Amino acid sequence: MYRIKGVSAVVGNLTERVATLSAAGIFLLLPLLAGCSGPLSSLEPGGPSARASAWLWWGMFGLFGVIMLVVIGLWIYAMGRQPLEPDPQQDARNHTRWIVWGGLVLPISAMSVVLAFGVPMGQRMLPLPVAEGAPLQIEVTAHQWRWEVRYPDQGIRLENEIHIPAGEPVDLQLTSEDVIHAFWVPQLAGKLDMLPGRVNTLRLEADHPGRYRGVCAEFCGVGHSHMAFVVIAHGADDWQDWLSAGGRAEAAVTRAGEGADESVGESAGESAGESTAEPVEQESSDD
Repeated sequence: MYRIKGVSAVVGNLTERVATLSAAGIFLLLPLLAGCSGPLSSLEPGGPSARASAWLWWGMFGLFGVIMLVVIGLWIYAMGRQPLEPDPQQDARNHTRWIVWGGLVLPISAMSVVLAFGVPMGQRMLPLPVAEGAPLQIEVTAHQWRWEVRYPDQGIRLENEIHIPAGEPVDLQLTSEDVIHAFWVPQLAGKLDMLPGRVNTLRLEADHPGRYRGVCAEFCGVGHSHMAFVVIAHGADDWQDWLSAGGRAEAAVTRAGEGADESVGESAGESAGESTAEPVEQESSDD
């Protein structure tokens, strides 16, 4: 009996220390949440697709955070409770309960909640038909290590920058000229692979005019870290002016380094101080 009391005291002290350290650790880690913002943060969305992704992330974070707290609470309770006299029949019943509740009910319930919350959110990220008209079509081809952007209906070609109308859905036709790349504008949409010989469609929409940074999210060679671009969302009037000028409007001639990472020059080892973006070229009717 004396041994049991001694063990209980040691376990109780250990439990109190673990609980105190856990609370202190959580408090000290709170400042790290400041890293969840910025131009490359998917938790600071600027469009409906990115907002759905952020809500899904926060929902999963909250759900599994609660589950973790419950598990920690049960562990602290089990470590601090007074041991009972051995009872083989009760032990067998407890084992069965743990298997049923911990191995079946808990994971099935958690996954059901995630699916019920995640499927509708994932539906919002798909390039579904819109109620009125058709989304603007833009072709984006990835190269080592630059982005070729074409507006087939408008006859406009760009590099390392994409111009879109704010508040309207836009469909990007993504493909690669050489290796596998991944197109990612964290504040507007999730990342999507760009594969040679295949075209994937990504729906973009910006809530407000502004500049949104984008990067290649798939390692594609020595120039991967510099493979950046910028998405510029225009207001209604500015968008029409930009189109009317064939993409040559002064406001359209931008540097990818302003609000985006620097681009890579012609050679992989050349660090480009300026973007490879050029003024828009109007395609001739012979193309």
